[in-house]
Amino acid sequence: MRIEIDIDKKTMIAAGAGAAFTILIVVVLYGIFGGGGGQEQQPGMVVENIQPDTGPRPLPTLGAEDSGEDFTEEEEPVRKDEEEDFEPFTAVQQPPDIAVPDGAGKIACPDPTVTVTTAEELTEALASAEPGTVIFMEPGEYQGRFVAAAKGTEAQPIFVCGSRDAIIDGGGLKEGYAFHLNEAEYWRLIGFTVRHAQKGVMADKSNFNVVQDLDVNHIGDEAIHFRNFSSDNIAQYNLIWGTGLRKDKYGEGVYFGTAESNWATFSGGQMDKSDRNIARGNVIRATAEAIDIKEGTSDGKIIGNIFDGSMITGDGHNDSWVDVKGNGYLIERNTGRGSPADGFQTHKIINGWGTGNTFRANVIDLGGSGGYGINDTAGGNTITCDNEVTGGPLTKKSECS
Repeated sequence: MRIEIDIDKKTMIAAGAGAAFTILIVVVLYGIFGGGGGQEQQPGMVVENIQPDTGPRPLPTLGAEDSGEDFTEEEEPVRKDEEEDFEPFTAVQQPPDIAVPDGAGKIACPDPTVTVTTAEELTEALASAEPGTVIFMEPGEYQGRFVAAAKGTEAQPIFVCGSRDAIIDGGGLKEGYAFHLNEAEYWRLIGFTVRHAQKGVMADKSNFNVVQDLDVNHIGDEAIHFRNFSSDNIAQYNLIWGTGLRKDKYGEGVYFGTAESNWATFSGGQMDKSDRNIARGNVIRATAEAIDIKEGTSDGKIIGNIFDGSMITGDGHNDSWVDVKGNGYLIERNTGRGSPADGFQTHKIINGWGTGNTFRANVIDLGGSGGYGINDTAGGNTITCDNEVTGGPLTKKSECS
């Protein structure tokens, strides 16, 4: 009898141990596979998509929340045919009472090969453009966000022309480029109006283009931007005003290159060598710098522009007409009035940059801002004595050469 009792106890112990082991296995498997066949995400769980991403990656665009020097995220460009509802345009500013200067290098539009009267016709004409195409926009409103991606040639550029009454309206300040030069070459954008978009004219990987005599106004962030290895482009004789209506600190007039903090986003982690770009003869009233020259860019020219600093916010980041962080620029014969601090500034964002630039024959009216005509914080730049300044000293040490 004792033997039978001992056997029954052992059997019961073994059975209990087996059941406990089975329960343990079930709990472990549930933890691994998430219960319910993995169909629902439980609170606090992180579900990782391990499917390979084999689709094409479009060029990044500026996010709707951050841009300028502090982008934190990117969004897919919103094409005109993907956007159902555009915001109605309402003017909130008037243009500056300053005439755009006449000067060298102006380009005339040839006779048109294509005439457009609607946004749909403009979209089609841009898509089918080839070397020698001349698109003329009749007066009217062209609502949408337009893309130029063809390549002209030096002998046969591609033109888009119109009067100031031909208006490209981007449909809202929160997102999108009104006109996007996307890997485009030898385009000539002449004469028309660009307004009511987050960005006015954006160039990505685009070379040898000219943006001339446009009226760029009522823009969420910056007006004209050459970036992402866009070189040998010219922004000339444009009227730029009403920038920064989405975020004033991002409201530059003309912008060359990409901030070092954004190279991973816009230039594949490489220095954005958007070189030899020119800003000439523009009238600019912006909420941030009239012209922002980023580190990594070289050998451009800033010549004969007129800066109205009355709208610069002066938040500690935007306190001059021109910021020079690139190398080898010629900044010559520009005129400015009204600034929260300085007329021109240099900055060394990364070692070896913000140097080798020449400031010559600029006319600077500080209006008693307490700043300097040219604040050379980077050093290693040439400031000639023919720069004229009123309302403050030329430099910190009043030195010139």
